[in-house]
Amino acid sequence: MKATSYRAALGLLVLTLSAQSASAQGFIVDHRPRVPIAGSYEIREVTLDARVRDQVADVRVSQTFHNPGSVVLNAEYLFPIPDDGAIQNFVLMVDGKELPGRLLPKDEARRIYEEIVRIKRDPALLEYMGRGLFRTSVFPIPPGADRKVTLRYTQLCRRDRDVVEFSYPLGTQKFTAKPIQHLALTAHISSTRAIKSVYSPTHDATIERTGDREATLKLERRDVVPSEDFRAVYTLAEGALGATVLSYRPSDSEDGFFLVLASPEVKAPDAKPAPKTVVFVLDRSGSMSGKKIEQAKKAIQFVLNNLREGDTFNIVVYDDQVETYKPELERYSAETRAQASRWVENIQAGGSTNIDGALKAALGVLSDASRPNYVLFMTDGLPTVGEQRETAIAANAHAANQVHARIFAFGVGFDVNARLLDRLSGGNAGTSEYVKPDEDIESHMARFYGKLTSPALTGLQIELTGSDVNRTYPRDIPDLFEGGQLVWVGRYRQPGNATLRLSGKVAGEPKTFDFPAELAASGAGANYDFVEKLWVVRRIGFIIDQIDLNGENKELTDELVALSTKHGVLTPYTSFLADERVPLHARRDNVRRATESLRELQTLEGEVGVRQRMAKQLFLNAEQAGAIGSPADAFAVPAGAAPRSSAGTAGRGGLGVGLGMPVTRLAGVAAEARADKPAAATVRQVGSKTFYRKADRWVDAAVTPDAEAKALRVEQFSDAFFELARSQGAELNQYLAFGEPVTVELGGKVYRIERASHD
Repeated sequence: MKATSYRAALGLLVLTLSAQSASAQGFIVDHRPRVPIAGSYEIREVTLDARVRDQVADVRVSQTFHNPGSVVLNAEYLFPIPDDGAIQNFVLMVDGKELPGRLLPKDEARRIYEEIVRIKRDPALLEYMGRGLFRTSVFPIPPGADRKVTLRYTQLCRRDRDVVEFSYPLGTQKFTAKPIQHLALTAHISSTRAIKSVYSPTHDATIERTGDREATLKLERRDVVPSEDFRAVYTLAEGALGATVLSYRPSDSEDGFFLVLASPEVKAPDAKPAPKTVVFVLDRSGSMSGKKIEQAKKAIQFVLNNLREGDTFNIVVYDDQVETYKPELERYSAETRAQASRWVENIQAGGSTNIDGALKAALGVLSDASRPNYVLFMTDGLPTVGEQRETAIAANAHAANQVHARIFAFGVGFDVNARLLDRLSGGNAGTSEYVKPDEDIESHMARFYGKLTSPALTGLQIELTGSDVNRTYPRDIPDLFEGGQLVWVGRYRQPGNATLRLSGKVAGEPKTFDFPAELAASGAGANYDFVEKLWVVRRIGFIIDQIDLNGENKELTDELVALSTKHGVLTPYTSFLADERVPLHARRDNVRRATESLRELQTLEGEVGVRQRMAKQLFLNAEQAGAIGSPADAFAVPAGAAPRSSAGTAGRGGLGVGLGMPVTRLAGVAAEARADKPAAATVRQVGSKTFYRKADRWVDAAVTPDAEAKALRVEQFSDAFFELARSQGAELNQYLAFGEPVTVELGGKVYRIERASHD
């Protein structure tokens, strides 16, 4: 193929599944000069169906491309082949007609990529240099028309011991001119060995388990511009419990990061679950009247209907008075369920709110520490009767909790003292969940309780021998339930072989499980670099929680700013980093800004107070580093909403000003730093690096001002620019794929890439 035949490219289209995080992708080129690679076409629909059988993936991808222009696009489809060459049986069809194609070797493919970049003055294809290429014939896309491209192939998925990885390079579909209207991804996994954990480090995909040797992941989105590749890992292990350690160490001078995935076997539907105790605590004060009390009663009814044989339960309702359904715990049966259901139906709202008395009564009926005990506490207001100090209420509950029950707090509406709920749940090994005024209490309870149905391993303790482990999250390790899994992260100092030990109770009997593990040395385990980002997200959640519960702390604020700056995990309190006017490495000034913003945590109730705790919980309980944009949604407050604070912080600086500004749905950004520019335009995650837009250029967060002053200057699209690209692999070339000037550290050297002089 002559390079001159590529005098123009329409755009980059990712159309394949891969066993590596950066592997095969497809794109089409059109014979028009100086048309940007990105943005000249639209992807209307993407449908992926993959079936992975014992490590071999059969993949079918369908994409509908739209030509929004006024001229015909004579498109030629190119498909970069992964380095391992594992793709076979490749078939590409356009509107049902198969197109012939041939495989080009790496050297010829590199010349094609480079020529397109030179002519288009667009570096977006640099990250694919160094791969082979599958080339098809030309097909037209008329003006205003659609073309449905279907790709079919098989590929061997990468396997690392008992961990199999499946990934689809979804992120590069951001080059579409408009958001993808409909994205649907389904990956069905089957194995002759038992599948234990199924985990996506990048997306909050739905995971369905129909048996011990099958699993299905589903992801569906509308009007979306994917920001990163879809990745999933699953582990193989026989027996009652499976556990795996994934690890990554950035350098010899830094701690490593590990992720433990642990899951019990998927039992048959008729298997007898371990018994548990559930105590409901329902606020029936006057503010709960109407729709809220009816939804709350339905939520209790839902849980009652899903208790199992051997379970015990009780119900506590409270206003200014506290009433208990039965003096002692009730053993579940069809008859006791019916009786309790009738009692719940007669609950009426009215009166004040005695939270302290209600919790003491609920915890007082619990006496058997050998079985799992769960307290489901619901309230929509502040304590107004009895003890009203939040620290005293939390201390009283902890003292009364003699059986180590887990308290799960549900805040209904925006009138709750959100910090009190976090104290109660966090101090008793539980979590808080918040139900917004327009949401259904019953649906929240149903989703939550679905995870608690059948305890498999309770009182869980974890040891990781062979290294000095520190700063592990979550601090209070949750029970492990059938159909669920544990996601536990931490840091380690010493790489090498280790033993992972999980101990707890199975049906009340002590059990211990040992698993071999290997903690990666620097330079190894790069495929699991997402573990570091997940640890950062949870560490940030812990820092915010500590400042929320215990007040200002300079050391923690320093660390919060440092982590946010380095990793681009911006929070409601560090979103100022997205402002182009804020110097990235002005640590003292940035810590001062964060300290001022963190004072908004003194807002305890109202929409602002609740949404801050919602955001914090998302950080604390994150299971995907790629889901860090979610706190933005939780923290979003409609323009004009004023902070409501029992500490009198309304109208003060910091976030008190920013809360009325538009809040954007962006990865890692909890609030816009400026009302006139979205944070997406100023913060970008590429690979393991974070870039900030400062002074009309992108700057690698790892580059200090002193290092930037000594940077090697390279003009974009010059011979030196392409020589740099040829000298390194695709992993580093992705950091050159900026259409604008960029300062970046590559292989220990800092480069200042300048705009081409004749552009």
